[in-house]
Amino acid sequence: MGKITLYFLITILVIISLDSININNIFKKNKVFQARLFYFFLAVSLIYLVTNFIYEIATTIKIF
Repeated sequence: MGKITLYFLITILVIISLDSININNIFKKNKVFQARLFYFFLAVSLIYLVTNFIYEIATTIKIF
């Protein structure tokens, strides 16, 4: 299983997990663009960090 496959699987898991968060209460009213931009960057950063963490652990113990 390559790193690209791992990115794909983690992307699905992060989107499902972020769907459970109600971010509307964090932002001011009528700030839809800022909320969506924050949500996008949060998702991208989580996908990157989790994938690299799992990949590094897997290569350390020689799974991949």
